[in-house]
Amino acid sequence: MADSRPKKAKICLCIFLCLLVGGIIAVVVGVRMWRHSSEHMKWNGTGSTARFQEIVLERCYKYTQSVQPELRDRDCQKIREAFRNAFISKDPCSATEEDYHPLMKLVNQMVPCDKTVFWSKTKELAHQYTKVQRDMFTLEDTLMGYIADDLNWCGDAGSYEMNYQSCPHWKKDCSNNFVSVFWDLVSKRFAENACGVVQVVLNGSISNAFDRNSDSCSGSSINDLRQIIRQRNIKFTCQDNYSSGKFLQCVKKPGDSSCR
Repeated sequence: MADSRPKKAKICLCIFLCLLVGGIIAVVVGVRMWRHSSEHMKWNGTGSTARFQEIVLERCYKYTQSVQPELRDRDCQKIREAFRNAFISKDPCSATEEDYHPLMKLVNQMVPCDKTVFWSKTKELAHQYTKVQRDMFTLEDTLMGYIADDLNWCGDAGSYEMNYQSCPHWKKDCSNNFVSVFWDLVSKRFAENACGVVQVVLNGSISNAFDRNSDSCSGSSINDLRQIIRQRNIKFTCQDNYSSGKFLQCVKKPGDSSCR
């Protein structure tokens, strides 16, 4: 009768090796999952906006079909995909303008001359103005600004999921996050495409209206802006309005006798 002990030894060895390999795989997977969950909680900023992709698609359809129907030929499905592909599976602190170039090609839009409105720390007022003057455009009145306004987004390197727990804060974590780089890029393109008369809505009664403290059209930061504009042979005019509440009322009701 043949001795079966060597076979038993081989079987036991195989079982041991399988258990060992299985244990190593479980440890690796566990560590990766722990690291992934830790990364989701490490940032100091707000997480991605809930229903981000649905909101992007809904806003795109509304803008191209109702707000600016002349852009109805834009493909909102491709715009949503390009937006997501710009940041998904990437380090949320390593954003570049190139990440958004495919998206920018899909949403190319020119604002007519004399219709551009810039604002700083006066968002509500500027938008009330363009609601009345419907042919005027702030950045948020363009397709890309309209889609992304007040949204937040980020992913994680190596993950196809969005991070809804936290995203990088531009001061506490990194300035080259995907939201900051996006707004820097679209703001720059919006400014570069401006032509003719350009209107700027600033609050000269607050500090740092234009990089430095200012309290009126004669304030230091507004004077800096005046000099920069005039050095470029661009006409500059500034009008003081000491009652922002009245100004907002006049924007909403331009026919009011108190606004004349």
